Amino acid sequence: MMGGGGGWSLSKDELKKLEEVAKENLKQGAQPAKRNIFISFIKEDFDEVNLLRGQAKNENNDLEFNDWSLREPFNSTRAEYIQRGIRERIRLSSVTMVYLSDITYKSKWVNWEIQESIKLGKQVIGVYKGDGPPKILPSSFIKYKCKQIKWTHKGIAAAIESAASMKK
Repeated sequence: MMGGGGGWSLSKDELKKLEEVAKENLKQGAQPAKRNIFISFIKEDFDEVNLLRGQAKNENNDLEFNDWSLREPFNSTRAEYIQRGIRERIRLSSVTMVYLSDITYKSKWVNWEIQESIKLGKQVIGVYKGDGPPKILPSSFIKYKCKQIKWTHKGIAAAIESAASMKK
């Protein structure tokens, strides 16, 4: 006879052990959900930000996210329209990531995006390349005491996950 009820059964201990093994296998095989990230940056750093975007698409590292930031710089003559579009993208994101370079502080848009992110209850993290963060940071970044981290795949991935799990 093939199929069910053949006459043997598992003890409670054996059943519990099987359940634990199944749960562990599910944990190990489960991929974490991608986070939606808004990347704030000054237009002069566009190439560096594109490198970060590309690394997030590489399957061979720990860094993985959906990029909800803008692909092209806006024409500032349409500020209200631009702000509405950016605000909506920030609202749909889990976290705002600011690319920090030596010139980021000069961008009024970066400061505004940090402020909007905070208003919308989003965590803001800063990412910098090199040995240390820039000497001058955007004023809103300082005002809201945003966390800054060095650009490493594991570091960025951990900071995104940590920030996304925090509620404001």
